[in-house]
Amino acid sequence: MSNDFDKFDLHPQVLQAVTDLGYEVPTPIQERAIPALLAGRDVLGQAQTGTGKTAAFALPLLHRLEADAHGVQGLILTPTRELALQVSKAIYDYGRLRGVRVLAIYGGQSYDRQISRLERGVDVVVGTPGRMLDLIHRGVLDLSAVRYLVLDEADEMLSMGFIEDIEAILQETPGERQTALFSATLPDPVRQLAERYMRAPETIVVNPERLTVAETEQRYYLVYEEDKLAALMRLLELEPVTGALIFTRTKVRAAEVADALAARGVQAEALHGDLTQAARETVLNRFRQGRLTFLVATDVAARGLDIEGISHVINFDLPFDAEAYVHRIGRTGRAGRTGIAISLLTPREKPGLRRIEAYTLQPIRRAQLPAVEEVLAHRETLFVQQIETALAQGDDAARETVRRLCALGHTPEEIAAAAVQLVRAQEQQRPIEAVHEIPLHLPSQSRGAPMREGRPSKTPAPDSSRRRGREKGMVRFVVNAGKAQGIQPRDIVGAIAGEADIPGRAIGAIDIQERHTFVDVAESHAAKVFQRMQHFRMRQHRLTLKYAE
Repeated sequence: MSNDFDKFDLHPQVLQAVTDLGYEVPTPIQERAIPALLAGRDVLGQAQTGTGKTAAFALPLLHRLEADAHGVQGLILTPTRELALQVSKAIYDYGRLRGVRVLAIYGGQSYDRQISRLERGVDVVVGTPGRMLDLIHRGVLDLSAVRYLVLDEADEMLSMGFIEDIEAILQETPGERQTALFSATLPDPVRQLAERYMRAPETIVVNPERLTVAETEQRYYLVYEEDKLAALMRLLELEPVTGALIFTRTKVRAAEVADALAARGVQAEALHGDLTQAARETVLNRFRQGRLTFLVATDVAARGLDIEGISHVINFDLPFDAEAYVHRIGRTGRAGRTGIAISLLTPREKPGLRRIEAYTLQPIRRAQLPAVEEVLAHRETLFVQQIETALAQGDDAARETVRRLCALGHTPEEIAAAAVQLVRAQEQQRPIEAVHEIPLHLPSQSRGAPMREGRPSKTPAPDSSRRRGREKGMVRFVVNAGKAQGIQPRDIVGAIAGEADIPGRAIGAIDIQERHTFVDVAESHAAKVFQRMQHFRMRQHRLTLKYAE
């Protein structure tokens, strides 16, 4: 089969992996960046997420990888853990036939696991600056053998305050390395970074075209991870769905979501790579024939699907890649019809949404989940409509039952009321699950954490002396774990810097008590920390972070 990637003369195993993944035609950024990088030149690339820039720098890296070399050969810096995971997966997929060993490192994950992997040997490291610098300082990440360095989404890393961390990391790498810097924009700080650390880079600019998704109504709902299913159930009660694709990031997740929906009486099945071709066709035929309303799938499983009549595309998990988002929502709103694209976002996924908006050049509206009262009112409306339909159609057997009950001395009104009561009893079998509220605007420091519906926060406020002890320009948070859970300062620093993607220097005083911990964060980063870390995991504990005031 013809493949336009042949012209790059890539390593045969890398080219085979690209072919196996179904890629045949390079994107504009790949057309220009791959030859330059293969020739050994530094590259300064301006390209949005979703333009194929990951392959643009990954394929040359994998081509030049030395199979028997010792030490880390490739180093890729990213602003967020989500992007680190996405890039590391791409590196693995492109390099699997070469046996590449790739490791993603980021805050919030066990140090022991990352250190163990590094000790066993890694060819390519992908990670966030904070955790990467931490491992360097611990003496477990040696960058002296790095031959290939990538700064991905450099403008976002600098805007997040990572410049000092980045420069410290760069100084740990050999001066003769090859460097690639990719950024959606090229502001002065990015250009200055390139001037200091790159050797006569070739500048490549790819301007994105406006993507046409005008026929699709796009909106998102901000929810916590543990509330996604409950939020989806509320939406499905009110949305006029005739057929919907629900997207998840993994096939395991697709199966779990489909099973959870089916358990709640929703006609849903999963489409994933573990299905046989016959089983896949059976599921698709049921969906096409309208016997199945919801299809839960991954991007890979849904590749090549051409199904008419899809009214909704639901992103249960936001895709890492902006281009994948466009492909997803493009499956609805066809043939002149308006489609609906819904995304369920956690606070930590908000940066991904901004990247998608920048890529599509279109805003995505935030909507508020329907309240319990709205769901109940909608159920009542549907019930009345169903009764009206039944009255119009008539049912001789039902009428005979009513006549028998009247003969026993009951009035038609009493009989109807009893029938409604029976239906109401059945409705109780469909409870409306509670969902955490996330306010439209993050609360000020004085408001504390959000409330579960009808239930106030139970986190105790610290005493006034503790509040006065805060350094100027810092905001104090409280975490519901302390000495009793074995928490240490480095755990707090690693978790916050990694999960919220802020520099370690933005974290101030840490006061670990028996069962809770106070931590100061620079005021400029406080809202971001609160947004991303109200619920997180550390040392196998499920924890919460709230304003201390």
